[in-house]
Amino acid sequence: MNTAPRAMPTDLIVRHLGQRDYAETQEAMRRFTAERDVDTPDELWLLEHPPVYTQGLNGRPEHLLDPGDTPVIQSDRGGQVTWHGPGQFIVYVLVDMRRRGLGVRQLVSLMENSVITLLGEYGITASARRDAPGVYVDGAKICALGLRIRHGCSYHGLSFNFDNALSPFSRINPCGYPQLPVTRLTDLCDAEHDAVSNRLLALLAAALR
Repeated sequence: MNTAPRAMPTDLIVRHLGQRDYAETQEAMRRFTAERDVDTPDELWLLEHPPVYTQGLNGRPEHLLDPGDTPVIQSDRGGQVTWHGPGQFIVYVLVDMRRRGLGVRQLVSLMENSVITLLGEYGITASARRDAPGVYVDGAKICALGLRIRHGCSYHGLSFNFDNALSPFSRINPCGYPQLPVTRLTDLCDAEHDAVSNRLLALLAAALR
């Protein structure tokens, strides 16, 4: 597992963290954000989580239908309930928004547009929804977003369905929407794991320049 930082343009560091526990990663993001100062480089963290349901700050219990044996963890991101697991790319976006001149809506759109561009490179038409942040292909969600902003800095980020299981989403109302269809990239095209994850990081990094 490669955890060495990789310098990128505009003082942006990318970390490839492999598979990491959700609760431990959330605490690491909180600590990073609390301890950073005006000179701290921004970072993107690429990782995957073991199977877990996470409830956002606005999460309503009725959207968690039948989690079974899968852990349910309270998250401090925005939004409702979602699922994370192996085969799903997580990119946590830890940026000083004030330093980059970004508002919340701008950062959300930047993330969505990076995913839309990625999918377009694979011949897939995708779109965002103003009323429900994320990226959709023919009405099915392929990428979910959730952020927390503290002292003008962001953490949490996006989850992108590559080749993960989809059945866990049937045990919740994904992002608070009953019976919301969910899809993954490998059901839509032939794609290689590392090529997709690296391209996603490159697009996010370029958009943040």
